[in-house]
Amino acid sequence: MSGFIEGVARGQTTLFPERLEDWVCEDNVVRVVDLFVEELDLAELGFGRASPSRTGRPGYHPAVLLKLFIYGYLNRVPSSRRLEREAGRNVEVMWLTGRLVPDHKTIADFRRDNGPAIRRTCAQFVELCRRIGTLKGDCVAIDGSKFKAVNNRDRNFTKGKIASRLAHLEADVERYIDEMVRIDRQEEDEARTGKVAHLARRYGRVRQEIQRLKAMDKALVDAPDGQISLTDPDARAMATSARHSGLVGYNAQCAVDAETHIIVTHDVTNQGFDRGQLSPMATSAKEALGRDDLHAIADKGYFVQPEQRGQAGARP
Repeated sequence: MSGFIEGVARGQTTLFPERLEDWVCEDNVVRVVDLFVEELDLAELGFGRASPSRTGRPGYHPAVLLKLFIYGYLNRVPSSRRLEREAGRNVEVMWLTGRLVPDHKTIADFRRDNGPAIRRTCAQFVELCRRIGTLKGDCVAIDGSKFKAVNNRDRNFTKGKIASRLAHLEADVERYIDEMVRIDRQEEDEARTGKVAHLARRYGRVRQEIQRLKAMDKALVDAPDGQISLTDPDARAMATSARHSGLVGYNAQCAVDAETHIIVTHDVTNQGFDRGQLSPMATSAKEALGRDDLHAIADKGYFVQPEQRGQAGARP
């Protein structure tokens, strides 16, 4: 391979052993993550197992898992399985975790069990940015984004969807009955028996689906917002900006500092619209920034006349 840039031979030995510290430059963001987490009081924030147990096998310190969690979201690696792989091959993650490689279930359980504590950690980061002067906090921009849940649209039910499916299934029932009558009149005994049995099985499955949908329709009476999602009960059907499209998911609300674009506060709702979210998001941003007054910018999707009257100086 002469004439090209050549790499180092894999079997080449070195006089001095290389350190992980030498592979992470001084201005690498992982150093900020490490320093930030080390300064936190994890027990006060509510992280579980912040103190080691006296019995049983030692576990991972929550600081290690929190660093890995933050690194994943900074680098768009939210999957617990991918984070496990990164911990075993990524030099930055090796430096951050001290070469520990938690399995994906440990990472997923940490995220599931420490949701409120992670949220308080985000608030601590905003407070740090405010103290060191990174956040001026004069103005925030508020907007919402739709995120798809693990609930398929076919497993989300409303009165309209159920009525449409029932009408379609009732038409199938009528068609199967007519077909069975026709076969009974025109086909010979041997062919007739097989076809009628096949149609009877399909007819039975359709009748079962009709009964299931009718039971779902009754259950919708107790649903406060007229929706039921089977896979993710909290997810709701909502329209998106694309024409004639939608998803079953959540509406994530964010208030972002207008100058630095740092997220000041956030919340998640299953309402498919932004109306009614301006006041709570602006109030939460004021509390996070420690300000008595604040300029908040939002689009017309937030406009509700009674709510706007509650915001001093607000205008559409």
